[in-house]
Amino acid sequence: MTTNDTTSTHDTQPSKQRNNSVTLRFLAAPNDILLAGAMGVHGGRVLEWIDKSAYACAVGWSGAYCVTAYVGHIHFTRPIPSGHLVEVRSTIAYTGRSSMHIINEVFSADPRDGSFSRACDCLVIFVAVDNNGKSIPVPTWEPTTDEEKRVHDASLSRVDLRKAIENEMLKQSYTEDSTAPELVTRFMAKPQDVNWGGKVHGGTAMAWIDEAATACTMEFAGHRTVAVYAGGIRFYRPIQIGDLVEVNARIIRTDTRSMQVSVHVYAGNPREGRSGMKLAIHASTTYMGIDTDGNPLAARQFIPTTEEDKRLAEHAETLRHLREEFHPRPLVSENPVTKRIH
Repeated sequence: MTTNDTTSTHDTQPSKQRNNSVTLRFLAAPNDILLAGAMGVHGGRVLEWIDKSAYACAVGWSGAYCVTAYVGHIHFTRPIPSGHLVEVRSTIAYTGRSSMHIINEVFSADPRDGSFSRACDCLVIFVAVDNNGKSIPVPTWEPTTDEEKRVHDASLSRVDLRKAIENEMLKQSYTEDSTAPELVTRFMAKPQDVNWGGKVHGGTAMAWIDEAATACTMEFAGHRTVAVYAGGIRFYRPIQIGDLVEVNARIIRTDTRSMQVSVHVYAGNPREGRSGMKLAIHASTTYMGIDTDGNPLAARQFIPTTEEDKRLAEHAETLRHLREEFHPRPLVSENPVTKRIH
């Protein structure tokens, strides 16, 4: 699904009862860890928490059912251990005609110590829709404090960059003319995967993406890998219960320590097979190898050989240059504030 990120011109006004932020608190559980011996919760589960918190924020503000349209600028700064108290804060930064740009920060603290510090942050865009899935207007949010104005302006500074990245990603084609490290998983979308609107939850889909990319990079590297950044996850169509889902993760570029992975999620009626599956989600993510103590390792190098592999490696470099060209402003404070549990 695409969004209209231009300044809202409708005159829907927010009710005094509407809140522009939501905070969730819970304990990270042992089943939030993907791999035995891992130092913390896997990135896909963290993204699932973020999507649920942002969904609650979007629905509370709009008063309507909302769908995930985009998740981006995801920074994983440290692992979250099992047993930590987790706090996910979601705050509206900007509203378009039907879209809500929501800044999300994930903090955690050892309950015995009580000092929260930031572990992850990202931007999520939700769109309000009616019963037919068509976008509808949302109340306008107007920043009032200096910090709200800063975040509002930072969100606007990323609109053109996001469009440029999406256009660059849409130009690319992925065929079998490749020797790149690749991993494909297929499964059926189950009832427990869906949200309150009957579609697969965006957070669940992001967990699928992280699991496939983690397996792909670990198989290639020969050691444990973790997600460190995601430039964008774009949602194009909903996934239904009973859909056949295919998650395709392919490494397209390696640097000194990082591995850039392109992940495509396809879905469709299983009676139609692979030919009936359509692109539902496309993600660009970055992983890094770590040793048993969590220290970064040098990346095994992938050398593109086919014309397609060389083109996609250049594409990965183009995405990096686009971010440097647009100079987006930071969405969150550079130095996360640590606070005590109260």
